[in-house]
Amino acid sequence: VLELLRGVQRGSEDRKRALGCLRWALQNKETQQKFVRLDGSIRTLIGLFTSSLADMQMEAARCFHELSQSSDPAVAEACLPVTSYLLTYLSGHSVEFTELCLYTLGNLVVESEAVRKQLLPQGIIPVLASCIQSPHEAVLEGLGYVLSQLLQAKEAPIEIIPLVLDSVLPQHMLRLVCSGLKAGTGAAVEFAWCLHYIVCSHTAGAALLSLGVLPALTSLLLDLASEMPQDLPEGLELLVCPVLRCLGNLLAEETGCEGAARDQRLLIALFLILQGFLQQQPFIVQETLWLLNNLTADDPFFCSALLSLDLLPALVQLLPCSQMACVLVLTVLCNVAAKGPAYCQQLHRGGALPLLLPTLALPDPGAVGQVLELLHLLFLHWPEAAADFVRQGGHQALEQHQSTPELQERARALLAMVGQPQGASTFSPCTATLSAFS
Repeated sequence: VLELLRGVQRGSEDRKRALGCLRWALQNKETQQKFVRLDGSIRTLIGLFTSSLADMQMEAARCFHELSQSSDPAVAEACLPVTSYLLTYLSGHSVEFTELCLYTLGNLVVESEAVRKQLLPQGIIPVLASCIQSPHEAVLEGLGYVLSQLLQAKEAPIEIIPLVLDSVLPQHMLRLVCSGLKAGTGAAVEFAWCLHYIVCSHTAGAALLSLGVLPALTSLLLDLASEMPQDLPEGLELLVCPVLRCLGNLLAEETGCEGAARDQRLLIALFLILQGFLQQQPFIVQETLWLLNNLTADDPFFCSALLSLDLLPALVQLLPCSQMACVLVLTVLCNVAAKGPAYCQQLHRGGALPLLLPTLALPDPGAVGQVLELLHLLFLHWPEAAADFVRQGGHQALEQHQSTPELQERARALLAMVGQPQGASTFSPCTATLSAFS
């Protein structure tokens, strides 16, 4: 390492070759740590990085990029002197050079709070805002990477997100997310996650709502569902996932539901997305169900639409998908049942009971607990469901849970409701939104 550094410092004709060898050597963690401890190493690299020789600049930039990928905070902090130059070079030079500077900055801010604290006073947010109108996809993707790393920092809610909201970044991020749908571009994915991280801070939901994020992302999902191809473009799930989470988290905010467009097409879109991703990307199922839960938690409009559009069979078919999907499906059904007798009547007439009985036999207490919650709501608001439940042998399934500690009290309460002398208990309806997938 020392010999390579000396070769770079000598300024001989072999300097470029030595610099290339150094870049290769800096892919090794131990070499990175040794290099930053050598006297004058970072200063020498900065000298080449800021020189007028384009090929030397690029090789030095690649060396810094290798150093930035170290998981050792000491290596990142050793690179502190170059951060101001990295920011300066974001305006101009070649696309490849700008992209390299962006990813180097993104890597450095991940590993070191000291780097983040130095970059903020240097004006990293205004500089990034000036880059977001770049016509180059590679630059936009690198910019999205830097922002996503900054927005995940522990100090982001107080020190970073207010600066981002005061800039033009949110408007342009939203525009790029919506325009990048069909192409499934990397930049659109990065900016979708950025919007998600802002919402998750719980300090910025209202600011994003004022920008029209809810209708814009809703329209995005409608467009996706209307043109859902049989063979989904590779990587499209990476864009759909943060969009679903962003909408779900916005709806979990106190003011979220007020801004939600009451458009039943959104429900149809969600079920088309479920169908499209079910086989190849099943994790999208629980992301979509989580959003569906937050849509139905408080607003009877979407509960009515779920029933009037005859989406109940498609919803119940998702029970076997996974443990989480099962619980979320049952929670959505609880949201519907909690709206009162008319809703419970429709659930009953829609054949909910025969579909729920097998779920009572599952080994998962969380899923069974949600079934018990749903049965309580059905029996409370529509007593005919209780009589039908007994005729189908449901009381025997309940009796099996009298010995399960976390379920026995509710099982006994339900047996009492259907006419079996097993004591009584109380239930609290489960209609709260599920907040902040992070």
